[in-house]
Amino acid sequence: MRKQKTPGEKDKKGKHTVLFILLALILVLILFVVINANRNVKAMNSCADAVLDELKKTYTLTPIDVGNYKELKIYGIMKFDVEQYDIEGLGNLSIMRMNMGLMQMSTVVITPRDKNMPLLSTDFMYILSNRKAYMEFYDVVPEMDDTYQQLLSSLKGVLDNYSQLADVETTPAWYAPLLTVTAYKGGKPADDADIQGMLVDCVQVYLEHARKLPVLSQEAQADKLTLTVEYTDGLIEKGGISTDVFKKELGEEETKWFFDNIFFGTARN
Repeated sequence: MRKQKTPGEKDKKGKHTVLFILLALILVLILFVVINANRNVKAMNSCADAVLDELKKTYTLTPIDVGNYKELKIYGIMKFDVEQYDIEGLGNLSIMRMNMGLMQMSTVVITPRDKNMPLLSTDFMYILSNRKAYMEFYDVVPEMDDTYQQLLSSLKGVLDNYSQLADVETTPAWYAPLLTVTAYKGGKPADDADIQGMLVDCVQVYLEHARKLPVLSQEAQADKLTLTVEYTDGLIEKGGISTDVFKKELGEEETKWFFDNIFFGTARN
């Protein structure tokens, strides 16, 4: 004759079953995050490395020692791997990569010094299976001549080729008048190839144009630097989404030093 379980035994078994289910769900969640993180890190690095590869085809890149900023921690959980390069005959390159499990992000900024070119800023964000890709070209130039307008037209043509990527709404910022060509796109892992293609195609057009331009005179370089610093100082004084995060953690003075010496490299001019 089967022995009946007491209410206490039934409750104990029920608790074990619930605990097992909870542990299984947690394990599934962890695996989901890990799988997405590994995939996203590869996509993030592929985009940043693709820019480096395009630059190396034409320009000499000299790594710059960023000292303690090589691993920049924000809020203790956001660790940015920071790289800086001098692009001989063009300007400053900075790359920041961040992986915090649930989110990955890479930022690539080209700050031209020697050519009449717009500043290029890109942000690629990966949150599990969601992607956001921001590309911005800033008119920090002393002269917007016909050659410059041709570059803008070519860049717009490139971005038109990726109209299939979903547009992402953004909040207008004080520096909007400086933005000349922009793309704010969203997507899924299936769009990773197109997102990287959009970046590479724009960089190729950007660099092809730069190669044809003469080096600016010292006076024009000084004028360009003034315009660039007005923008970068404006980020410190008037704020920006990313800038505000850095200011809150590092303080205004250190954030400005980081921007001037590494992120935009204007202090190296």
